[in-house]
Amino acid sequence: MGLFFTGGMAALLLIGVPVAFALSLLAAIGLYWFNGGVLGLHQIPIIAYKSLDDFTISALPMYVLMSQILLYSGVGRELYEMASRWLRHLPGGLGLATLLCCGIFSAISGSSVATAVTIGTVAIPEMTTRGYDKKTVLGLLAAGGTLGILIPPSVPMIIYGSVTGESVGKLFIAGVVPGIVLLVIFMVYASWSMRHIKDAPASWQERWQGTRKAVWGLLMPVLIIGGIYTGVFTPTEAAAVGVVFSLLVAGIVYRSLTWANIKNILLSTVATNAMILFIIVGAMLFGFILTSLQIPQAMTEMATSLPVSKWVVFILINLLLLVLGCFLETVSILVITLPILYPIITSLGFDPIWFAIIMVVNMELALITPPVGLNLFVLKGIDPSTPIALIVRGAAPYAVIMLAFIALLAFFPELATGLIGHVK
Repeated sequence: MGLFFTGGMAALLLIGVPVAFALSLLAAIGLYWFNGGVLGLHQIPIIAYKSLDDFTISALPMYVLMSQILLYSGVGRELYEMASRWLRHLPGGLGLATLLCCGIFSAISGSSVATAVTIGTVAIPEMTTRGYDKKTVLGLLAAGGTLGILIPPSVPMIIYGSVTGESVGKLFIAGVVPGIVLLVIFMVYASWSMRHIKDAPASWQERWQGTRKAVWGLLMPVLIIGGIYTGVFTPTEAAAVGVVFSLLVAGIVYRSLTWANIKNILLSTVATNAMILFIIVGAMLFGFILTSLQIPQAMTEMATSLPVSKWVVFILINLLLLVLGCFLETVSILVITLPILYPIITSLGFDPIWFAIIMVVNMELALITPPVGLNLFVLKGIDPSTPIALIVRGAAPYAVIMLAFIALLAFFPELATGLIGHVK
């Protein structure tokens, strides 16, 4: 049965069927053949309703809406201006400023695409006019944008929590230290690779002026993550707070909410949410038929009975995620693999919160690995004259850093689990 569903999924994806519909079609076939014919199909609306009737899932549309508001708000430009004034005198200073902005904006938006678009639109012309190599610029933007799904809030972490039942609050907090550490490693490498470029330092007055203008953007991560960590509100409530705060910042402080922008924000939000929620429904249907056929249980039993160390299984899982990341986008990978991988990981004795961070770093890799790396195409859209191959070469060193970072997390799991003790 496992081969049937695996082969069927591969065949449908190869002929261009969207992931959500491929999952739903296979689930419908399974329900018909193995769960009582037409009576089995009656379960489809019940499972679909239950998959979305979830307090955790309700956070998704709001985080997507918040990221779209921030995309049009002007926050990214102010953050970049502040960071460049503080860092541009250092070796590769504008590269450091770009990565720092990606980190801060990631802690605001929760979206890799929004991060890459917002910071890339400002950083590409600024850096290229100051003598930075375009390949290097696009590579660090592609990598910096991926931080959007590791530094909380994070849409993949919400999906992980929804599928597995793990606390989204703990998942968010678990991403803080790894996100900061990976950002610092990126910045160290960027400074070394661009060490021959320095700009004139900004005056202290310019630095404080830039910080004052960017303060609203700097407050958002403190509000969202601080509120979750202290227990003032749940991750879902934090999403609602973030939407209200971003509307106030965009509408009152930066005055960027024109009718045209509002239309674009709402259309993009609806399109993105529809895509994610359709995939979730398809995955839940697919997961139901797999579970009813006891395929996850069989896979878990096989993995735990192998005469090898659990770390060999861990390496094989990471290789699988790496290969899938070359061909599928992050939401699809998560919802397809988690029903099988989560029982295996927990049965082997691995911490599921720690594994969530491992999985999200793998999803970061998926965003910059060809042929379907989403951030590569986002940057291609910002700078259409640049070949994709050039962006791939620029991002390659950061992909290697991410692979090494997965090994670092394996050796030091406390990086992911050290802060979660007091979070519900």
